[in-house]
Amino acid sequence: MNTTLSFEIYKSAHELPENWDTIAKATLFLQRDYFEILEHSCPSNMKCFFIGLFQNNDLVGVALSQFLDLNKLESFGERDQCLKTIIRNFAFKRFSSHVLFLGNCMLTGENAYAFLDSIPFNEQIKVLHEARNSIEEILKKQGIQIHLRTSKDFSKAEKDKINQTPFRNIFQFTTQPNMIFPIPEQWKNEQDYVNALAKKYRDQYKRARKKAEGVVKRKLSLTEIEQNQELIYDLYYHVAKNAPFNSFFLSKNHFSDLKRIWEDNFLFYGYFLDGRLIGFNTLIKNGQAMDTYFLGYDEALQREKMLYLNMLYDMIAYSIKKEFKTIIFARTALEIKSSVGAKPETMYGLMEHKNPIINRFLPRLFNYLEPKTIWQERNPFK
Repeated sequence: MNTTLSFEIYKSAHELPENWDTIAKATLFLQRDYFEILEHSCPSNMKCFFIGLFQNNDLVGVALSQFLDLNKLESFGERDQCLKTIIRNFAFKRFSSHVLFLGNCMLTGENAYAFLDSIPFNEQIKVLHEARNSIEEILKKQGIQIHLRTSKDFSKAEKDKINQTPFRNIFQFTTQPNMIFPIPEQWKNEQDYVNALAKKYRDQYKRARKKAEGVVKRKLSLTEIEQNQELIYDLYYHVAKNAPFNSFFLSKNHFSDLKRIWEDNFLFYGYFLDGRLIGFNTLIKNGQAMDTYFLGYDEALQREKMLYLNMLYDMIAYSIKKEFKTIIFARTALEIKSSVGAKPETMYGLMEHKNPIINRFLPRLFNYLEPKTIWQERNPFK
C-alpha cells in the first residue's frame, strides 16, 4: 500500500474538506469553526494557513501554521525594561521579525496537528515539514522572507517521538510550563474544593472572596459583548501590554466572533462594580477539558478586589459544577495558578533560524534572551 502523504494549503475555512472535523475531533482548536474565527479575527500581524494531509486522496491529517510579522507590533511587552529586554527586542526586530509557526502561538498545548492513528509518526513529521516549506514559498512570492521557523507545543512523549526522527537535530526549547488543574471525580461543587485546601490556602480563599464583596459577576451575551467592545479591548490590552513578552495583540472583534460562532462553547464573564465593567475572563469548552482564554481588568481595582484570584476560583467552581475533567490554565502567572492547585506540565518546541551563523548559536542566544520566570510551586491541598 502506498503510504506517501501529500498536502493541500487552504487560506479559508470554507475551502476545507467536508470531513475535516472528523480528523480534528480531539480538539476544537483544529476544527473548522475555530479556523473561521481565525480567518475573520486573527491578530493584524498574523496570517493563518490551514493544512490538509492526504493519503491516496483521503484526508488523514489536519494542521495549522501561522506567520507572524513582528515589525507590525508597537510593543513586545512593557513590564520588563532591563537591558536584556532591550537587546531581545532589538534582536527580534532586526533579525527575527518574520516568524513561521507550525502550531498556534495564541494557545498553550498540543494544538498544532492531528492525524489518524494509522499514519506512522515519521511520515507525519516529514509531510508537515514539506507543507511548511510550501508555505514559505507562498510567502516568498509575496515578498516575505522567513527568518525564524518554530514548531510548538509538544509534550514530553511527543518530543521523544521527534527524537527518533531526523528532526532531532533541530534546536529544542522550553518556555513557561502549561498549568493544568486535574479535577478529582469525587468533587461535585465548589465547597468540595474548599474543603480539600490546607488551612493557609483556605484562608487565602476566604480573604479573596471577602475582598470581592460588591463585585457582581455576570455572563455576557453576544449583544452585550458587542456593545462593550471598546471597553473590553481596553481592559484586555492593559493586561496584554504589561506581559513580559508579546508576539501579537488580539483584534477588537475577536471575542464577539468567538461568541457568535461558538455560542455556548465560549463563555464570557464580566465583573461589575457599581454597574461598571471592571474586568472579564473567558472560557472555552473543549471536550472534557475547560480551556481558560484571555482576560482583562482594571489594575487598581484588581489589586483592591483580588480580582484575578477570584477569577481563578470562579473558573474552578464552574468547571467542577459542569463535571469537566481538567482545566487548562496555560502559561503566565505561574505561582498564583499553582496556589489554587494547578500543576506545571513542561511543553517543548523546535526552532531554527534561516541564517546559518545565527542558527549555530541559537541555543545560547535563546537561553540568554528568553525572559526568565522565577517562581515557587505551591501545594495548596491537605
